[in-house]
Amino acid sequence: MKLKELMADYNPSEQYEGWVTNDDYVFAIDTAPGAEQPTAEDEFEVVEMGIAGLDAQLNPVTQDKQYIRAGQSTTKTGTQRSFAVTGDRYVGDPAQDFCLSHRMKYGTGNGVVTNYVYFNILTGKGEKGQCSIIVNSDGSGNAGESSAVDIEFRKIGSNPAEYKYQSAEVTSPSTEAVIGTGVIGTAELKGENEV
Repeated sequence: MKLKELMADYNPSEQYEGWVTNDDYVFAIDTAPGAEQPTAEDEFEVVEMGIAGLDAQLNPVTQDKQYIRAGQSTTKTGTQRSFAVTGDRYVGDPAQDFCLSHRMKYGTGNGVVTNYVYFNILTGKGEKGQCSIIVNSDGSGNAGESSAVDIEFRKIGSNPAEYKYQSAEVTSPSTEAVIGTGVIGTAELKGENEV
């Protein structure tokens, strides 16, 4: 399912206040990284079909030092973002088929890097960045059970950027970019004969 299809049923609000469940988070990936035309985020494939667990982790990198008369001190030197995805194999889901392709399972370096967005479906706030796809299992289990998959996505390169989901929907005849429930701008369109 494409991100725009999922979000057609939701209207995120920055003012949302209340409880949040794991189902309220969206993780979507670019299944055509490196294409001539960059893939719009609305066209990213949502990682959800057959997925039972999405474990988003912020793994801090620290350095401990002992200082004279100050004792032990810990300095945070970075953060390694990772997503652990587990579930059952569903052939025909674009996100699973991409991640479990021969190219991804055996690829290395830039060959397994893709773009992602991760955000809260209620507020629309989250992050976007790049990650390496690491396939730990492309199908396991006992006889008669579903075929289980285990895939990790780990940040690569620069830290993820802040992200706010915005619909790419544009209305006619003027170009009114509709975002959430409000209009952010209007530009008058001139006809071919106007000077």
